[in-house]
Amino acid sequence: MFAAKTMDHTDKTEFYRELCDQLSGLLAGENDAIANAANTSALIFQMVPDLNWAGFYFLYSDDELVVGPFQGKPACVRIAVGNGVCGTAVVQGTSILVEDVHAFPGHIACDAASRSELVVPLFHDGRILGVLDLDSPIPGRFDSIDQFGMEKLAAIYVAACNWDD
Repeated sequence: MFAAKTMDHTDKTEFYRELCDQLSGLLAGENDAIANAANTSALIFQMVPDLNWAGFYFLYSDDELVVGPFQGKPACVRIAVGNGVCGTAVVQGTSILVEDVHAFPGHIACDAASRSELVVPLFHDGRILGVLDLDSPIPGRFDSIDQFGMEKLAAIYVAACNWDD
């Protein structure tokens, strides 16, 4: 049985190193993408402070993301590619860190309490599978260390899953 270990948040680089180790242990031996997304979002939501949403959107067609496993309030089910922070991250093929979602053109407000957002694309064999999406009620909650740490977590998630089915 996996049990998340309490971690110190004062050194963010070390925090993400330890969180990556925990995620690797949690996903070891399981390759189902949905099961792993559920556990990944739960671990992130439990361990990362000041989040109000953590989860996945998967690209089910060339033009639409569909919500996957997440933690937080009910979410928008479908997001057109190119819309909102998630859809923009797919088009740009890069992570997007938004300090104030109200200043982001076309932001989709699934939870009115969200004030900042970090979206990380999920890449496998050169194609985007979807995104890891994090929201916080605190403006400016995310920084470059969070982005780098979440990109590593996203890579661990993708590597653990079987995408050939």
